[in-house]
Amino acid sequence: MRTNQSALKMEKQNAALKWIAGIAFTFFIALLGYLLSLVPGFNRVGQLACAIIIAVIYRQLFGYPEAIRNGITFSSKKLLRLAIILYGLKLNIAIILKDGLGLLARDALVIAFAILLTVWLAKLLKADKMISLLLGVGTGVCGAAAIAAVAPIVKSKDEDTAIGVGIIALMGTIFAIGYTILRPFLPLSDIDYGVWSGSSLHELAHVAIAAAPAGDQALAIGLLAKLGRVFLLVPLCFIFIYFMKRKGANEENSKVEFPWFLVGFVVMSLLGSYVFGHAIPMSGATFDNIAAVTTWILTAAMVGLGLNVSLQDVRSRALKPLLAMTITSVCLSILVFFIV
Repeated sequence: MRTNQSALKMEKQNAALKWIAGIAFTFFIALLGYLLSLVPGFNRVGQLACAIIIAVIYRQLFGYPEAIRNGITFSSKKLLRLAIILYGLKLNIAIILKDGLGLLARDALVIAFAILLTVWLAKLLKADKMISLLLGVGTGVCGAAAIAAVAPIVKSKDEDTAIGVGIIALMGTIFAIGYTILRPFLPLSDIDYGVWSGSSLHELAHVAIAAAPAGDQALAIGLLAKLGRVFLLVPLCFIFIYFMKRKGANEENSKVEFPWFLVGFVVMSLLGSYVFGHAIPMSGATFDNIAAVTTWILTAAMVGLGLNVSLQDVRSRALKPLLAMTITSVCLSILVFFIV
């Protein structure tokens, strides 16, 4: 009896150690991604994309580390939701409601245009529907964070989610650099250029890269326009929940789990907007530290997703969605340019 208890205890300890090792492994690759992002050239790509690239390469060379799967899965599932919740602190609802209501209508148009055009092009090109949908969401809303939020609702595979995040990070960086090159030749004021960047580029980091050279005012209005799109992420998720329930009404195993992490996202947004810094003093440095922690958690989660990517599948399934997303991004840039 004691032997059985000892064996069971030892088994639980081994399982716990493997779980910890799996989480540590994702953070280790996240660290490698951070170090790679410091290298000239890769610094334009960013920590997130660099970490995913390393994770994908590891998978192709050494295979999936099955022994520590539980810990890796914890990172890709649970830590991903934690990162989305913490991401809510970046959304200052008070500023959007005060100064950005005019931008919200434009942001809603941007989101609808990006998703519908990407999905339509995917159908035309006979591209993978799920990857194309995720890319449309990432292009329209806020890149990797939007893809991560929508993926569990639309029941995306980890591999598809990782492919979508990798593509959006890479293409968003290319577009951001392209904006900075084009800026001196465009007939736009600094403010209008900031609005154009914030309303059409993929992630907050991409908006910062593109708008910063135009000055502080351009950067501020660009981030405001971008945060308006982040603000619309929650209602967009509920729209997807509605359609998924309708689609699966007559299907077995069609239950759509309520995305409780979105509640956390909203709560953190409200706390960051009306409590922290007001009722409860919190310095800008503290917010920066939380943002850094959020980035690390999100990067570790994306490593967990990246380890599920097979390059053979990428070659066969991702090229057409990439083409659809690229065409959409170009069209979106042109559309927003003319309505700024």
